[in-house]
Amino acid sequence: MSPIGEKGEDHMSAKVRVSAAIVIASALSAIGLLALQSGAAARGGMSYAHLNKIQKRIVSETLASALGPQGLKPNFQPGNDDEGGGPDGAPFNPPASYASASGTGSPTNYFPAQSGQCSQTKGPDVKVNQNCLNVTDPDLQGRAQANNEPSISVNPFDSRDVVASDNNYIRGDGTCGSHFSLDGGRTWADTTIPNGFTRGVSGNAREYWQAGGDTSVAWDTRGNAYESCQLFNRGTVASANPDQSSTFVVFRATQNNGASWNFPGRYSATFTFDPSGTSGILQDKALMAIDDNLHSAYRDRIYVTWTDFAADGSSYIYEVHSSDYGESFSSPVLVSGTNSNCTNTFGAGTGNGPCNENQFSDPFVGPDGNLYVVWNNFNNQPTSGTGNQYQVLMAKSTDGGQTFSAPVKVSDYYDLPDCNTYQGPGADSGRSCVPEKGSSTKSVFRATNYPSGAVDPHHANVITVTFGSYINADSNEGNGCVPTGFSASGNPTYKGVKTPGACANKILLKVSTDGGTSFLGSTDPRNEEIVTDSSGQRHTDQFWQWSAFTRSGKLAVDYYDRQYGNDETTGSSDFSLSGTDDLVDFGQTRLTTSSMPAPTQFEGPNGGQFYGDYVWLSTSDKAYAIWSDTREPDLFVCPGTATAGHPPALCGATEANGEQANDEDTFMAAVDVPTGRDRDHRR
Repeated sequence: MSPIGEKGEDHMSAKVRVSAAIVIASALSAIGLLALQSGAAARGGMSYAHLNKIQKRIVSETLASALGPQGLKPNFQPGNDDEGGGPDGAPFNPPASYASASGTGSPTNYFPAQSGQCSQTKGPDVKVNQNCLNVTDPDLQGRAQANNEPSISVNPFDSRDVVASDNNYIRGDGTCGSHFSLDGGRTWADTTIPNGFTRGVSGNAREYWQAGGDTSVAWDTRGNAYESCQLFNRGTVASANPDQSSTFVVFRATQNNGASWNFPGRYSATFTFDPSGTSGILQDKALMAIDDNLHSAYRDRIYVTWTDFAADGSSYIYEVHSSDYGESFSSPVLVSGTNSNCTNTFGAGTGNGPCNENQFSDPFVGPDGNLYVVWNNFNNQPTSGTGNQYQVLMAKSTDGGQTFSAPVKVSDYYDLPDCNTYQGPGADSGRSCVPEKGSSTKSVFRATNYPSGAVDPHHANVITVTFGSYINADSNEGNGCVPTGFSASGNPTYKGVKTPGACANKILLKVSTDGGTSFLGSTDPRNEEIVTDSSGQRHTDQFWQWSAFTRSGKLAVDYYDRQYGNDETTGSSDFSLSGTDDLVDFGQTRLTTSSMPAPTQFEGPNGGQFYGDYVWLSTSDKAYAIWSDTREPDLFVCPGTATAGHPPALCGATEANGEQANDEDTFMAAVDVPTGRDRDHRR
């Protein structure tokens, strides 16, 4: 019999096997976890020149700047991966032409309603950030404007209470945005995370912060909401201030549903104090989870995981935890231990094992209080030939994050293709992206595939992991999508990237029924279950997903989707939700009422280069999906106005690639989760 999810098997037999596995797994207890001794990565001077090709690829270019000596990468900066070639270290290409905005009516992202806010709905889609668009100078598109990389969490005991966060540029540079709803997401209000300074070190009373981002939000069982936030200073790339200090902090909204926050934020990871900009130490991509199970031994414990880039070129995953509602955190615990599939160490340090190149960790908690962390690992990269696959690994803690099992392989996956190779020189150098098909080259924002994990609330041993893969059952050698190795910058390349019907990124699903000890079926993505499997999705791209189980046990997965209209050939996208009640048959719902054009803020030579790095999803009985939306126009002061004798006037603009300049707002939708019985595009 074929493994679960393998293409061509009978769906009924797959359902029987899943059900049987769940029953068997529920009767067994997980035993024999291998405990790992934790240890922090070596600290010391670092040089960008010490990193090999794979390390330069997985370290964000913002981190590359912090790791290298001054002047080595002068146009990169620490922070939100919003870097570019401008004088402030970010993209700075102005529009090509302007036209009066009078013909566009009164844009609701600029002109406030009677409430004084720029609220907006588009069918079921609700704008989360309530601020009105700032009018930014043309060479600074995105600064003081964009909202991207959102997170959302619904109170597990009162679904009227919802909190959200994002990278919020309203004050100029990025900061940790915060929003709350008291009516299940129908209306929203903005609040301010007080992250201007934290308590200082080395005898200083304060440490001031220029910017922030990489947020996530969650609730405990006592009605308190939390937001995790990265804070950093950019160094001399952006100003005369050499300070490149950085840290992660957690804020708590105590009993008021996310309307305000404690101050100052509490450090969750080691504070890297670097006032001279020379230490080269910077952690990356912290995400948070909270144990919201009433009967768990670790009830209300807060977990934060991240990647630590060390002086020896390694990048291990670490975790910290708090048992006092975010007031203090443990010492770092190593998550990314040893797995036999880590065969290529790239010549970097292996002090914590051969799995030494990792990124994009996601912590999540089961109903029994067990903690899981899933992440991308790059140590299975082939050393010869044209293969370019990586792998997803997962580790488990049964003692509240104090120790972790050895990592288990979830699956191989294939990352998105090199942007410059397919979208033109300078499209987004050193990055992967999601190229549209045909001659259009507007989709150039940086993008990567990553995993998201969840545990069935009724079967604690049933673990699901969703992730993206460019090679899959619908996109492989059989229909003209062929791995061809790597570009000069280390990003994957493929034959068939720009060919309609050939390459198409997909969201895949892997299932464990033994508490994460193993995962069912093949580890080859060509043979794995596809979440995005409607007929319209078969030869179109889906990317950037998140997943969660509802209270009743339905698995929900949201993602950007190019199956509608001409998205696949223009670089536009929609946002969709898939769901299943048997982990085999999926239904699918379109959440956006119209397509979103490719982003233009943080505009590079070919298009907008920064759209965030991920989306999010939370659930109760419904799914609460959240994304960054580009359907509203960007506005500028018309050239020749705001001068003596010429009052200021508003203009829209057309970018060099022909797109209308657009804004990035955070939108969400609260909807029922579809299942296989609801699908309207069955193959």
